Amino acid sequence: MFTPFFTLLRARGLSVSLNEWFTLNEALDRGLGCAGLSDFYFLCRSVLIKSETDYSAYHRAFLEYFWEVIEASEQPLPDNLLRWLDRPSVNLDNFDPEAAKKLLRTELDEIRRMFEERLREQHEEHNGGNYWIGTGGMSGFGNAGNSPTGIRVGGRSVHRRAFEVAGERQFEDFRQDTVITPRQLQLALRKLRQFSAKDDAPKDELDLDATIDETCDNAGHLKIVYRRPRKNTVRLLLLMDSGGSMDEHRELCAQLFTAVRQSNHFKDLRIYYFHNYIGRYLYTTPELRYYDRVESDKVLAELDQRYKTIIFGDGEMSPYELTDHYYGMSGLERLRLFKNHFSHLVWITPTEMTYRKGSWYRASYDMISEEVPMYVMTISDLERAFKHLMVNR
Repeated sequence: MFTPFFTLLRARGLSVSLNEWFTLNEALDRGLGCAGLSDFYFLCRSVLIKSETDYSAYHRAFLEYFWEVIEASEQPLPDNLLRWLDRPSVNLDNFDPEAAKKLLRTELDEIRRMFEERLREQHEEHNGGNYWIGTGGMSGFGNAGNSPTGIRVGGRSVHRRAFEVAGERQFEDFRQDTVITPRQLQLALRKLRQFSAKDDAPKDELDLDATIDETCDNAGHLKIVYRRPRKNTVRLLLLMDSGGSMDEHRELCAQLFTAVRQSNHFKDLRIYYFHNYIGRYLYTTPELRYYDRVESDKVLAELDQRYKTIIFGDGEMSPYELTDHYYGMSGLERLRLFKNHFSHLVWITPTEMTYRKGSWYRASYDMISEEVPMYVMTISDLERAFKHLMVNR
């Protein structure tokens, strides 16, 4: 059943085994995943996909194979209805507590049935009421209203109370250029995990694959092969910009800090903070307090070149902060010092640079990007950044 779908998954790089495929068919024979396309989608994903990192590839393959079914199942809303609702909200002071209680007691299936009923009945614009699909009212259908729950149609989310958005694509393709989520960040950090053998360690760990190969080559006579134990040797230095323009990215900084701290993929982890550029001092706390400061030269002296170094900041500052020699060495010169000391170093920005090339507002950003590789904190860019960190020069 759906054999071409199995072939497509394999062709798109997903390692789906025959056993997993037979398990899926057995689940379908028992009536699982047959309630609708969404149930089938999640059943396939739970049985066939072994890693969350493959979810995007699976989603794209599912879209490719079932596109016609998805298109047919997602009926568009009437154009005239969307035009009625595509206007500034009415913002009427018409909250009705009795109507609100009634809606809160209504089951989800009943609200959906009522919505489909309104779609068939409504032939003109209605706003500020409590029955039709409109704006600014107590109705459970429309947008910018005062209802405690319901189905949003058109417009933008205001109170964030709708349990469903009509017309929203259920199987919209994932994007690789969107800002990463905390869970995706933890998965991406796994890419920094590297296990390498120490040259001076004794060969006292059984190499099963090599033993099988050597035994086969030896006409079936057992020949045991040992290898050096493989240990996690990844050392990470994380330098984070704090304060100023980075305040609006405070939540993302906290997520990055938490994800790195909770990760167990590093032999050693060092985290320091700076403001705008790496100056004479780094700090052990984001508050950048005087008694928490550490000399940058001391950090360089303590850490050898094996540390994978990530600098996280928006790169937006006055260009003079990078070129000024107030402390004897400019910010740009100190950045070069770090770049030359650590053989693997990248700069990651929280968002894409929006100022045009040549603008004074992005001058510092361009100066930094000429010195070190810069990436945006998205799924695709993080993958490129981590590959850069792991590849030997």
